[in-house]
Amino acid sequence: MKDKRVLYVSSEVIPYLPETDISSTSFEAAKMVNNLGGQIRIFMPRFGNINERRHQLHEVIRLSGMNLVINDLDMPLIIKVASIPKERMQVYFIDNEDYFKRKATLTDEDGNLFSDNDERAIFFAKGVIETVKKLNWSPDIIHVHGWLSSLLPLYLRNYYGNEPLFRDAKIVTSVYNQSFDGTLDEELREKILFDGFENANVKHLKTPNFVNILKTAVDNSDAVVMGGDDVPEELQDYIKKLNKPVLPYTEKENFSHAYQEFYDTKVLSES
Repeated sequence: MKDKRVLYVSSEVIPYLPETDISSTSFEAAKMVNNLGGQIRIFMPRFGNINERRHQLHEVIRLSGMNLVINDLDMPLIIKVASIPKERMQVYFIDNEDYFKRKATLTDEDGNLFSDNDERAIFFAKGVIETVKKLNWSPDIIHVHGWLSSLLPLYLRNYYGNEPLFRDAKIVTSVYNQSFDGTLDEELREKILFDGFENANVKHLKTPNFVNILKTAVDNSDAVVMGGDDVPEELQDYIKKLNKPVLPYTEKENFSHAYQEFYDTKVLSES
């Protein structure tokens, strides 16, 4: 992995949010590549319950200021950055007053999904890609963690399909147990079609539930990692039929070696 460039895009990363399978794996995978001499970038949303002062987040003026069009509305993109203590790793935060200021992540205090989670997912995907373009940083691997991040493969392969910066990048999607009940806004498909997509690109999203959003992500990925041992059976069956490299769920103690080998022998070797 020496000198390889890996972009980690995650809905949550420790120490900024509590420890879960997603937040700890996102951190550990990036740390592993960093320690092996690879170059990494980590992106996550700047949720309002992240303590900016404690974690010393600061805005990067040269990267902020762009407007992203979401459902025909201009939404300002703010980029913040922080360093993970003792790890020499930087994390970039995608921020916007309307989408991420509230003091919560994906649900309200009653556990109900926020009604605009679909637009937050589109904004996050576009925001990451536009910021990496501004950084002029061409990744070898883009590894996506968490369902809020899972529109990124769709946008990268289609909306940004002609970007030279990403032409050789391999997309890996990790599939976790952390799902949600019900659906996102039923208009999600229409909002994506507004960006010029074909109907075939969003065929799963007529019902935008957890399984269908992840099906869309893996369709547009080069490889899949099973990040949990209890992934919905429908999703497991779908992934098996895709004929793409799959890393089975790996316990934490074997995780570093398994990821390294998967990246080297399955992901980077795919033509």
